[in-house]
Amino acid sequence: MTTPRAKPRQETPAGPDPVTPEPDGPLVFRLPTGVKFTDEQIMEISSLNPELRIEINALGDLELLFPTNAITSYRNAGIAADLGIWTRDDGTGVGFDASVGFTLLNGALRSPDASWVLKSRLAELPQGAMDRFVPLCPDFVIELRSPSDRLRDLHAKMEEYLENGARLGWLIDTLDPRHRVYIYRPGVAVEVLEAPETLSGDPELPGFLLEMQRIWEPPQLT
Repeated sequence: MTTPRAKPRQETPAGPDPVTPEPDGPLVFRLPTGVKFTDEQIMEISSLNPELRIEINALGDLELLFPTNAITSYRNAGIAADLGIWTRDDGTGVGFDASVGFTLLNGALRSPDASWVLKSRLAELPQGAMDRFVPLCPDFVIELRSPSDRLRDLHAKMEEYLENGARLGWLIDTLDPRHRVYIYRPGVAVEVLEAPETLSGDPELPGFLLEMQRIWEPPQLT
């Protein structure tokens, strides 16, 4: 459920990025055919380069994501906190922040800004699976656009989540002056909201409501 200020409509995300100049996106490091890093090697590379967040696309290329600014970090922290509080009260799943890695069915390694997985799915994983990158796609993912993110890359990533099993995804674009949120669900057109005051996780996450005021407005530090 959204407030009356939101302007929902069904459409396929398209058109030019409203941000000018368009961000460069991640640094893509391509590997020779047949070369593939193990989970342990990726974890070691990450530990040696804590200033980077490393993802892997379905082709096996490394995607190096650079640190974001303080405002985006503040927004991410608030989103993860709200999801964590609801997760604790609901009890049916586990919430994660951006530090976790998920290995999708297509081989990609992704770290959404916030995510949630049903406990029943995690219980089916082999022993020790949670000690590495989680070998599944979350049921719910949130991606918050940072100043270095290309919008088309984030849309492609959201489609990838759906193709690999996600049931709900929110792409929040704070760089767009229209304050757009793109709601992804499998089998239906993407829903686009403009400047919503709240986002509801119903029915996939019953009762989860994300207040958007602090997402749209810069933090008050004094």
